[in-house]
Amino acid sequence: MKLQDLVKKINSYERLMRLDKPIGILLLLWPTLWALLIAAAGKPDWIMVLIFVTGTVLMRSAGCVMNDIADSQYDGMVERTQFRPLPNKEVTKKEAYLLALALSVIAFGLVCLLNTLTIQLSVLALFLAMTYPLTKRFFVMPQAYLGVAFGFGIPMAFAAVTDAVPAVAWLLLCANVFWAIAYDTEYAMVDREDDLKIGIKSSAITFGRFDVGAIMLCYGMTLLLLGVAGYLLELSCVYFFGLGLAAGVAVYHYYLIRGRVRAKCFQAFLGNNWFGFFVFAGLLAHYWV
Repeated sequence: MKLQDLVKKINSYERLMRLDKPIGILLLLWPTLWALLIAAAGKPDWIMVLIFVTGTVLMRSAGCVMNDIADSQYDGMVERTQFRPLPNKEVTKKEAYLLALALSVIAFGLVCLLNTLTIQLSVLALFLAMTYPLTKRFFVMPQAYLGVAFGFGIPMAFAAVTDAVPAVAWLLLCANVFWAIAYDTEYAMVDREDDLKIGIKSSAITFGRFDVGAIMLCYGMTLLLLGVAGYLLELSCVYFFGLGLAAGVAVYHYYLIRGRVRAKCFQAFLGNNWFGFFVFAGLLAHYWV
């Protein structure tokens, strides 16, 4: 293979893994970092942080590859996805399967450096990542399933640090489910017309004309559950100030999505990085103070 062809193939793999679009990595990473900070009382082991960050990148990449394999017959019919590597014939399905397998094996190898409970939970996490793309065929709210899959780093982080999964971990996971429904509905609003044509399920279709209200309700539930977690953990006011900044992001998103303009809905989806960051910053400030 010529060098030029090799570079082109690597670029196709990079796009297949969405490494050129890191927003998905960040949306997985913030909840995991919340959990690591809380579980370690603000002083997580840096080796463990490195393992979870690397594992998040690997599993998000593997999840994107598996999603594109499952959606390969549909992506070519959707305006936003028609030029992805699989429908565009830049990568074969066999290559995609091998890439997903390699990423999953490397990620599992990292988890094997942690305790038994974390390893056991990682098997369930892999199952969630592999099956999520299939839920769009029959489940009217696949975004809720995505929230569990995207948030499963939370119980894994607690398990790795404390060798247990306390009630607050499941509370944070529930908060993440509502957050995922909010941001992924914003994302689904971009593709709603195409999804209706090809028969894909999404929360944007299920909520219909109540989509904007449902998104804001989900943001509200996310903040409420995060607030309850902060109260139970006796976190200081700086944490709640971080929640206030995150609430400001949610309010701004209302002004972006209320007109249901595709570009602005996508802008709101991308802005969820700041929502996750402000929650993390509030936690970090609490433990520093």
